[in-house]
Amino acid sequence: MPLETPLLDLHRAAGAEIGETFGTLLPARFGDFEGEYSAACNAVALVDTNYRALFSFSGPDAQRYLNAILTSNVRDLKAGGGTVGLLLTPQGHILAEVETFLLDKGLLTSSHAMVRERTFSTFDKFIIMDDVTLEDVTPATGTLDLVGPLAAAVISEMAGVDLAGLPVLSHVEKMLGPIPCRVVRKAWLDLPAAMIVAPREHLATLWSELLSRVRAHGGAAAGMQAVNSIRLECGTPWFGSDYGDKNIPHEAGLEHSHISYEKGCYTGQEIVERVRSRGHANRRLTELQFPGAEAPAAGTILLHDGKEIGEVTSAAFSPSLGRAIGLGYVRREYAAVGTRLDAAGAPAEVILPPLPAKHSAG
Repeated sequence: MPLETPLLDLHRAAGAEIGETFGTLLPARFGDFEGEYSAACNAVALVDTNYRALFSFSGPDAQRYLNAILTSNVRDLKAGGGTVGLLLTPQGHILAEVETFLLDKGLLTSSHAMVRERTFSTFDKFIIMDDVTLEDVTPATGTLDLVGPLAAAVISEMAGVDLAGLPVLSHVEKMLGPIPCRVVRKAWLDLPAAMIVAPREHLATLWSELLSRVRAHGGAAAGMQAVNSIRLECGTPWFGSDYGDKNIPHEAGLEHSHISYEKGCYTGQEIVERVRSRGHANRRLTELQFPGAEAPAAGTILLHDGKEIGEVTSAAFSPSLGRAIGLGYVRREYAAVGTRLDAAGAPAEVILPPLPAKHSAG
């Protein structure tokens, strides 16, 4: 059974088409894919991102503890700062993508609700001699995201926060109207964007207020179909679609964005360093394009001269290119831009992402 956004009834009442993303029932579109895509690229879009799992850590050892089990540098965070990393198995496989935020007291982490129980139990089992209290705050919390060139303007009007002046993943506590929220600076098409963390009981009110402000700026609510197309145009992989517990970070292209090589030991470090010293992984997540508008299914086998050399992990229509694009694992000797492949009888080609900037959508 898929999980459900707490705003599901509200979206259905508004006529949204519902689909499953990150194992969660979320709006796929609100009726106009082109308009939602345009809002996210050219104005501002409001996105229901209640596919997240949120955990709090408190106690004198909390920061040191998280630094020892995540790939990111949690050790050097200051209050108001954040970082993104991975929770790995001892064999270096990816159990979860984890954003970590240092609060005035304790830490907050964000991952994916579809692996919530596994992530929580993994965090919990490593707390042995540490003075750390772990709490699952997902049931009491929710998130909404503002993306697009005017996202910073909406946040500035509502909360007086200068998103552009904050480093990515920095965060502040602010009132959005009468609602206490944590505003996290994210990046979208190389522009400031915001993740808003709020009490779950206020999400419907917050959604309505934000949507009113977004529309006043020429924007719209956007479903996950538009978000998915844009993140593929940026070449940004999604946890659960393009990488997971069968993959190591270097295969998914996360070795520079999600790993600190200066922080010291952490679970899975030995494998990460072994691959790093070798200089490459045997296969690599690669941007692909296809000739028509119809995207191949995830799992479609990729061939070169009749030899199986990879598979598609996710694909969708790209308004920027007017054709389907996607991501897929390809053996490194076939990953050069311009390499032509076969995807279940249809041609495929390795390309660079059509949009120049990567963003974090998860």
